[in-house]
Amino acid sequence: MNFDLREVPFSRYGSYIAFNRLPDREGGEAGLYLRTVHGDATPSESFRIEVIYEGRPVDFVEKASPSCLILEADHGSVAIILPDDNTVRVQGSGAVGIRFVKFKPVPDPNVHADYAIHLGGDRLQVNAFGNRCQFGFRLLQGTMLTNVPFGKLGVEPIVIEAVPQDGECFELSIRKFETSWIEPDEVYPFNESRLQIENEFAAWLDRMPDTPGVPSDAAVLAGYINWSSMVAPTGHIKRPAMFMAKNFMTNVWSWDHCFNAMALVYHDPALAWEQFIFPFDHQDAFGMLPDSVNDKLIIRNFTKPPVHGWALKRMMERNVAIGTPDKLAEIYGPLCRWTEWWFQFRDDDGDGIPQYNHGNDSGWDNSTIFEDVPVESPDLSAYLVIQMEVLSDIAAKLGKIDQSRAWRERAERLLEAMLDHFWTGESFVARRNGDHKEIRTDSLILTVPIILGRRLPESVRQSLIAQLQEGGKLLTPYGLASESPGSSKYEPDGYWRGPIWAPSTLIVADGIRESGETELASEIGRRFCAMASKFGMAENFDALTGRGLRDRAYTWTSSVFLILAHEYLSGM
Repeated sequence: MNFDLREVPFSRYGSYIAFNRLPDREGGEAGLYLRTVHGDATPSESFRIEVIYEGRPVDFVEKASPSCLILEADHGSVAIILPDDNTVRVQGSGAVGIRFVKFKPVPDPNVHADYAIHLGGDRLQVNAFGNRCQFGFRLLQGTMLTNVPFGKLGVEPIVIEAVPQDGECFELSIRKFETSWIEPDEVYPFNESRLQIENEFAAWLDRMPDTPGVPSDAAVLAGYINWSSMVAPTGHIKRPAMFMAKNFMTNVWSWDHCFNAMALVYHDPALAWEQFIFPFDHQDAFGMLPDSVNDKLIIRNFTKPPVHGWALKRMMERNVAIGTPDKLAEIYGPLCRWTEWWFQFRDDDGDGIPQYNHGNDSGWDNSTIFEDVPVESPDLSAYLVIQMEVLSDIAAKLGKIDQSRAWRERAERLLEAMLDHFWTGESFVARRNGDHKEIRTDSLILTVPIILGRRLPESVRQSLIAQLQEGGKLLTPYGLASESPGSSKYEPDGYWRGPIWAPSTLIVADGIRESGETELASEIGRRFCAMASKFGMAENFDALTGRGLRDRAYTWTSSVFLILAHEYLSGM
């Protein structure tokens, strides 16, 4: 399986290094770049890469696979692998060499900070201040040529070249580090290291769910995006974590992670648990989860919706290893505090119906229901009903019988209040917090209460199904639009104002299935998987053409693709 570096980065499990082909843009020219995905890297681009022949850049074609990136030119080729989290190995064949040009954005905020020094023995250290790391270049074979303008800081770029010598191929090792350069005890042969990477990735694929109903290349691409988006613990990241992407969305958001956990749970429950529990490492004293986390930054200005009870229930149903007493004891307290936070700090009018203060808190950042905030939205109440039911079940298993009963009663009261507050007799609406002014839009978010399935009255379920099925206002040939294409507020690339998204697809399809409409749920899953198989694992998709939009290698998309292909297309 090969992939396009304009859309999918070349990286590996655990690494903060990625290779992308970037377009010509303000502050940087087009080309192949070695990047870092640390949270405070400004910029993320570290080096622009050229293939050279007789000292001059030549055209080359990239061939990227999960284990190796090959740059093919007329007079030879260059192979690049990532044998571990922090190491790049480069090997040339033929008469070509490779050139690394330290990236300098225009304007350059770090103009006097980046520098390089020779350490002797064909070793060069580059302090890449803007990238918040350093690189150690070590020549293993061939000749290394450098331009290290130490006396002209910020004027000339740092350039490192590795070229063949006396007809022999060149080989280079690049080590990323923070403060002190330590080489591994042993440097394994290039091909042996490449084979080890292939074996690691094959083992990862073996732990993915079976997906016989979709093209194998699409399933492998989904598996690769998830595998290569993993990063190792460092800084704020306390456990192995799956970033949402290694293109631009280099964070873990506090609902995205649930979908990645659900995709892993079938055959890798330990790693699935690490993904699920991740944001609870950063839960504040009041119970709130952060909006997002990376190794350097924690954003607490927003939060994300409480889908965690629903996700945990789903995981426990699919793997008994998730519902063990130790795991239930670990999550019960944090999940209680997370649930209570919504009632204590997001119910300003005291009506028992929590609100979103901003669209970002819902995950549907710019949905059409958020033109006047704060907003009481029925999806939030639906999530909390399920979450309190799950807490009731966990409490019972932990022997907390009184707490179990209390959570169950609260869930029942909220369900009754939700229907009374939001259901008009024909559809759900949102309401402005305080005066409860009705908010009617054509957003898919108002159908999310279908997640409650048979808890809803039959008439409510059937009304929602009518909106979601063929002939309704939301289902397109590719899936469920986030805003009806017939809406005056529909935008083809409008984020949550039109495009198809993976999480909303799974949430709504699951609710449809729970309501007994299995054929419709399967058809929605089929359309989504067909779209992603054709257009890739993009952040979201044009609802009328299926074309991928925004970040083109996004893990919750690949995760939902795997879940839908496994459960909805294969019937497993």
